[in-house]
Amino acid sequence: MKRILDIIGWLGFGLVLIAVAIRFGFPAKEQYATYLAWGGLVAVLVYTLGQWREIAAVFQGRRARYGTLTGVSVLAVLGILVAVNYIGARQNKRWDLTTNKAFSLSDQTRSVLSKLDSPMHITVFAQEPDFPRYQDKLKEYEYLSKNVSTEYVDPDKKPTIAKQNDVQQIPTILINYKGRSERTTNDTEQDITNAVIKAVTGQQKKVYFTTGHGERDQTGSDRDGYKTIADALGKENYGVEKLVLAQTGTVPDDAAVVVVAGPKTDFFPAEVDALKKYLDKQGKLLLMLDPPDKFDAPQPKSLIALAHDYGIDVGNDVVVDVSGMGRLIGTDASVPVAANYPSHPITKNGAFNFLTAFPMARSCTPVAGGVNGRTAQAFVETSPRSWAETDIKALLTTGQVSLDESKGDRKGPIDIGCAVSVASTATDAKAAPDAPKPETRVVVMGDSDFASNAALGIQGNRDLFMNIVGWLSQQENLISIRPKEPDDRRVTLTATQQSNIVWLSIVIIPGFIFASGVYTWWRRR
Repeated sequence: MKRILDIIGWLGFGLVLIAVAIRFGFPAKEQYATYLAWGGLVAVLVYTLGQWREIAAVFQGRRARYGTLTGVSVLAVLGILVAVNYIGARQNKRWDLTTNKAFSLSDQTRSVLSKLDSPMHITVFAQEPDFPRYQDKLKEYEYLSKNVSTEYVDPDKKPTIAKQNDVQQIPTILINYKGRSERTTNDTEQDITNAVIKAVTGQQKKVYFTTGHGERDQTGSDRDGYKTIADALGKENYGVEKLVLAQTGTVPDDAAVVVVAGPKTDFFPAEVDALKKYLDKQGKLLLMLDPPDKFDAPQPKSLIALAHDYGIDVGNDVVVDVSGMGRLIGTDASVPVAANYPSHPITKNGAFNFLTAFPMARSCTPVAGGVNGRTAQAFVETSPRSWAETDIKALLTTGQVSLDESKGDRKGPIDIGCAVSVASTATDAKAAPDAPKPETRVVVMGDSDFASNAALGIQGNRDLFMNIVGWLSQQENLISIRPKEPDDRRVTLTATQQSNIVWLSIVIIPGFIFASGVYTWWRRR
């Protein structure tokens, strides 16, 4: 009997070794490794039970009892380690110590994933050695939403699947959601999340920029152009088009948002009428009206009157900020900096916590009591150490001004951004059941420079503009803090500083250590 048990024990041990070898040496045969491992463990257990008399005799001595206590302690420690690993495998907790949270998913990604109401499948087509690079990032997406699942395919090993999905380039990340698919060939969070947004939103929304009155050019790559912000809109599934109202006479029916960005001259009456008709049909309008660049420059009175019709007063002034906050970003008092944001969906109800700067801005304030039932709400305000300067001539000619409330100046904080929404009683029979309620929405900003190519380097400017468009287009899931680029933290040294470091590291410190050694040797002698 003992001989049979010995054979069973050695057989079980051999089966376990073979299972381990298959698991690490032949992954394709992993299913056999599982059966062999279980078979080996059962054989070892049978052998152990057959030796119960010998085992009991071992534990009768004093030394055996101490050994038992040691064994129990080891098992307890192993049990704790197993429990910690078990919990860690099912709980996702990470600490990101970088300044701009470079290794954490952005607020935008979290917001989009939290609103998924159907399964989303992400397929990564890449070479197998590169899988871990994608798994590290996409596991975070899976942790944030139970609706997200991932799959990794090596096109060289599974060419049929790659061909079925029309994969033309490696790597490719394919996102499927509710029958819609989007793909990206980059693995940054910004690109992956933008593809997710396109799959979720489905139909592309059109943003029209008016032209013909000196407005900002959404294709311009110069400092004053809007190409950077137009590209950002495209990444979030907006189509960007030009609109010449003087030619078309009407706003296109597919316009989700119309943007009037810093016109130099006033609109013609027919153009203003076209905007009014558009707004009457649940339209969405963003007016960005700069202060005059010359003290005798004409004001866009028709657009100012349109803003007033929606409960927003556009001031004939320039906001001056002497708080010193501008020095943090290398600007002067002519660039008011905002760090306080009244509660509004555009600013995530006060959770928006980035600095924004507005080169040469004018005030935009809600009309007290509203106009015709339209009550606006401010969502951007400057610091208490700012004011709205009405003596534009003195400011532009001498640059020397001071707060003088007797001349009409208003002490800060000054509102420079307002929004208003008007619910519509009309219903759309073709609208989806879960579509947002139709509303007319208007945002008026006292500056258009903040979204220009030159100003988008300031922390919050891009996010603020994108949040405004997201709110206007009634895509509140796009109102968020977007992924930030890694900080450039290089150390720039002068020639003197470099020389000092060389002398310190090559001569002074080694010399001090050598001298200490010589001194110690001399004293011991």
